[in-house]
Amino acid sequence: MNNRTNRTYFEGLTYEKIDFTKTQLVVADYENCAFKNCYFSNTDLSNINFTDCNFDNCNLSMCCMTRTLLREVEFRECKLLGLSFSNCDQFLFSIKVENCNVDLSSFFKLKLKKTTFKNSSMHEVDFTEADLTQAIFDNCDLTDAIFINSNLEKADLSSAYNYSIDPEINKMKKAKFTWPGVVGLLDKYDIDID
Repeated sequence: MNNRTNRTYFEGLTYEKIDFTKTQLVVADYENCAFKNCYFSNTDLSNINFTDCNFDNCNLSMCCMTRTLLREVEFRECKLLGLSFSNCDQFLFSIKVENCNVDLSSFFKLKLKKTTFKNSSMHEVDFTEADLTQAIFDNCDLTDAIFINSNLEKADLSSAYNYSIDPEINKMKKAKFTWPGVVGLLDKYDIDID
């Protein structure tokens, strides 16, 4: 723990099985830290900087993340329900999501170039105006996810499923799709496909 520019700084620490609804996480800079089996649900993580941190099997549902910095942060086996990632500090925003529940979260207007989402539930996630260039949706359930004026150029949705994307209002050049998921590009036409 150090003080840099009047902010507390933690590096290389591991936090395990901590209920942060009872013990508030200190507003500080966290670098190369690991959070395992921690409970953050409905807590305020505003103004906290996470760099090269991992969250494993944590519940961060409905957290307030105003001006939270997420740079090179990995979420594995986490509950990320109802998070407004769009309120995070957008400077160098970079996350990886694997085996998580991200339902009802928002990535409104975020730059998510080359972001990987893997084996995750993403029901009703808002990607409106997000830059998803070269993003990967590996085996993700995108039921009722919202894509409006989103940039999906070169994005890989070849193993994603249950999506409905309107090609007329989204950039999709060279995006990857496979059968039968590609049918989700025709939903607006209300046609029957055998």
